[in-house]
Amino acid sequence: MKIIRVTKESERAGAYYVRIQAMARLYHITLDAEIDSHDGADCNYILALDDIYPVATCRWFGINAETAEIGRVVVLPEYRGKHLGQAVVAEAEKWIREKGFRKVAISSRVGVEAFYQKMGYRFDENGDPHHDTFQCTYMEKVLWDDPKGTNS
Repeated sequence: MKIIRVTKESERAGAYYVRIQAMARLYHITLDAEIDSHDGADCNYILALDDIYPVATCRWFGINAETAEIGRVVVLPEYRGKHLGQAVVAEAEKWIREKGFRKVAISSRVGVEAFYQKMGYRFDENGDPHHDTFQCTYMEKVLWDDPKGTNS
């Protein structure tokens, strides 16, 4: 298994493939709803490959100077239980930290919050979860403390 940061259009197509196969087909999500305004060249993607075959993905983008959001964490059904979801999220967090963001936000689907809690995410009642397709809960994780309040 290889975890990569997507840098090519073909790799982004692999991320879309995983999302469509694992979620859109199962839940009858339209392409316009699955591939939303956050997707595209300005969004960052992580992709897990089994040899050359895309099997898991997530995306991330900045929402303000301090916080990035991870979303669309998806693993093909036949690859679940192999910790690939955790692996793509961990790589996204590493990349987000490298870009200088201090916190990560996630709109977790209701019922899968425990997956994110195991990785250190906590509920934030003040957050605004996205409710485009599923009922969601807003969760955050602090990647590094800013004791001086300077964000730098």
